[in-house]
Amino acid sequence: MLSEQSAVTVRATLPAVGASLGEITERFYAGMFAARPELLRDLFNRGNQAAGTQRQALAGSVAAFATHLLDHPDERPDAMLSRIAHKHASLGVTPDQYAIVHEHLFAAIAEVLGDAVTPEVAAAWDEVYWLMANALIAVEKRLYEESGGAVWRPWEVVERVTETADVVTFRLRPADGGPERGFRPGQYVSVRVPLADGARQIRQYSLSGAPGPDLRQFSVKRVHEGGAPDGEVSSHLHAHVRVGDVLELSEAYGDLVLDAGDDTPLLLASAGIGVTPMVAMLGHLAGSGHRAPVTVVHGDRSPADHALRTDHEAYAAKLPDATVRFWYERDAPAGAGTGYVDLTDVPVAPGTRAYLCGPLPFMRRVRDQLIAKGVAPADVHYEVFGPDLWLAR
Repeated sequence: MLSEQSAVTVRATLPAVGASLGEITERFYAGMFAARPELLRDLFNRGNQAAGTQRQALAGSVAAFATHLLDHPDERPDAMLSRIAHKHASLGVTPDQYAIVHEHLFAAIAEVLGDAVTPEVAAAWDEVYWLMANALIAVEKRLYEESGGAVWRPWEVVERVTETADVVTFRLRPADGGPERGFRPGQYVSVRVPLADGARQIRQYSLSGAPGPDLRQFSVKRVHEGGAPDGEVSSHLHAHVRVGDVLELSEAYGDLVLDAGDDTPLLLASAGIGVTPMVAMLGHLAGSGHRAPVTVVHGDRSPADHALRTDHEAYAAKLPDATVRFWYERDAPAGAGTGYVDLTDVPVAPGTRAYLCGPLPFMRRVRDQLIAKGVAPADVHYEVFGPDLWLAR
């Protein structure tokens, strides 16, 4: 809980700090990477840094955390903290790195706000930072303990499957001969790869299924950014990784996981490569005999672009009470919708719990439609691939 004196100061300065967070985070990252270039080379996503999305996500989370402390002084925003902590744990973030961030973040704050950063203001925002940092450190410590402590482990590629022109599925087994620790449907792993310039970049990929004992499966979409450079890691995996190669994977992390009883109606909505955690969830539901209604919703550019479509349909067909609705922007077959996902005519059972994954505009639109249909906001859960910009809207 924020101290009373700091709460007064933060409330008074939040508008000015919030208005300057974009510039503050830009200068923060520039200063930190100048002093510690290895962090950009081997920890932070260089593509997100170039696009500015990581800066937006950091600014949004800091502002949201400070606002929560003021509006709900006796509560922590555990959902937000859990999402960040899972991502940090998958990257191997350590407690000492929070001190590095603190040093450069507060240098940026002083540089941008100048004389407005009095000792009282600095102390108040220092308290905000360490309340957030220490909460994350505690959650990450627990996650590391639960995962066995090791951050990286070698996995051998035993199968490579071309799903679409831009999506490849990799199936892997532990290269060290040890057992696979298992995962909860909806979770992801980090994959660390060496690139040609010597960097070791990390990306997260949802586990799209459990193809067999001691095997993991994830599916990678090759990222094309129009006029910007293509995705570094996705392009490397598509172009260079074959059966017999060894990749470094983290344990499974992520808090978008199925948490519902057999009598809970579910809605699984995805778009594009957001299908991957939904297929894992469907596979689990089909295998566990889930009997309540399950509504499966997906949108894609075309049937040819719909990765894992065969599994998507096959798992749903095994459920006793499943409704499947697909939308395609072009070449929609009979029975599918044309254009974007639209839940207007899709029945949603009372008490439905919804899981969403896909581009932010898609998830915001689906969430709004679900709430309009009576789904409780607390029952709508989502996963963002990349920096979480939901709070930066």
